[in-house]
Amino acid sequence: MLFLRLIGESFGFAFSALRENRTRTLLSLLGVTIGILIIIGVFSAVDTLRANLESSVEKLGSKTIYVMKWPWDGGPDFPWWKYVNRPEPDIRDYEALKARMTTAEAISFSIDIGGRTAQYLNNNVSGITVTATSHELYDIRELEIVDGRYFTESESNRGSNVAVIGATIAEGLFPNTDPIGKSVSVLGRKITVIGVFKKEGEGMIFDVSMDNVIMIPLNLGRNLVNIRSYGPAIMVSAAPNVSLEETESELRGVMRSIHRLSPQEEDDFSLNKTTIITAQLDAMFKVINTAGGFIGIFSILVGGFGIANIMFVSVKERTHIIGIQKSLGAKNYFILSQFLIEAIALCIIGGLMGLSIVYLLAFLVKLAFDLAIVVNMGMVILTIVLSTLIGLIAGIVPAAMAARLDPVEAIRSK
Repeated sequence: MLFLRLIGESFGFAFSALRENRTRTLLSLLGVTIGILIIIGVFSAVDTLRANLESSVEKLGSKTIYVMKWPWDGGPDFPWWKYVNRPEPDIRDYEALKARMTTAEAISFSIDIGGRTAQYLNNNVSGITVTATSHELYDIRELEIVDGRYFTESESNRGSNVAVIGATIAEGLFPNTDPIGKSVSVLGRKITVIGVFKKEGEGMIFDVSMDNVIMIPLNLGRNLVNIRSYGPAIMVSAAPNVSLEETESELRGVMRSIHRLSPQEEDDFSLNKTTIITAQLDAMFKVINTAGGFIGIFSILVGGFGIANIMFVSVKERTHIIGIQKSLGAKNYFILSQFLIEAIALCIIGGLMGLSIVYLLAFLVKLAFDLAIVVNMGMVILTIVLSTLIGLIAGIVPAAMAARLDPVEAIRSK
């Protein structure tokens, strides 16, 4: 009980000193607040970017393999000359895979025709992408349709003049009317809208949403453009009870057989998976986190030095009071606890202020840009612990100096 009472009195002395020197307290808080703000801000920005990118990657399908001419694992030393003469995947490959694959749940063929303009009456939307795809894409990607429907397999086989459009296109072409059943002009053809995709929002770095896409049947696209000119891709999704590696192994063997490659010849196609992208993202975020950690550490050090400096000044100013306390019987740990608590309180308050600013900024960004900022709770706990440690480290030397003062000399110092 005596120990708790002494600690309580130490808290009282510490907070009394903080209230009496409001300007100095505020300036001390700023250093820690800015340091904590930078640490949480940097890592929250990184976590937000990672979450957005991972969400975009998930839309591509974690159990989907893309048969393409070019591999996804590029870089500064990318050997483009090995791939430039490869053949593009074609309809023959797609049909042969459908006939021979046993570990695939669905196989689809698609092309993206970018930089197009869609028109309805006097309304135009430019910079859209027309995706010509086979019916099976609906079984591979999570395509959410909020109005209307997806085109049927018979419509796909016949190459019917139908389309499912993205939410951004629907807003631009049909601001005051229902788009279902209306005909839009695109690729020089009148195409009837039968469905509208759910609004997804754009990605921060690469965009895989359907907001700016007009999706038409593959056979309609074949009648309008030369599909070999638009980087076709075959998408193969693994069956639910089959591993992605097993499907990939069979897919590689079947493709080599279709292309009549000898055992000595290299593949003339690429099998791309989302794991290639995630591995590149992991390497990138490792570098970003390291850089952010160094920035945060230096910011915190600046705040810690500021706290230490203020505590030295506080000890100097209160030397006479310390002498009186010691002459009345105050123990060294009582004097020590006063200054330690004062330093720790400064850092914790500064840390909470920095955390509050981060949450305020996250709320404002959400309101202004409809972007959810990820604030990791583990980082919040680490921030509180870090603030306490900074206060402990910054205050230990000044507190120890105060505790070791000779009472007679301390009283004379006034």
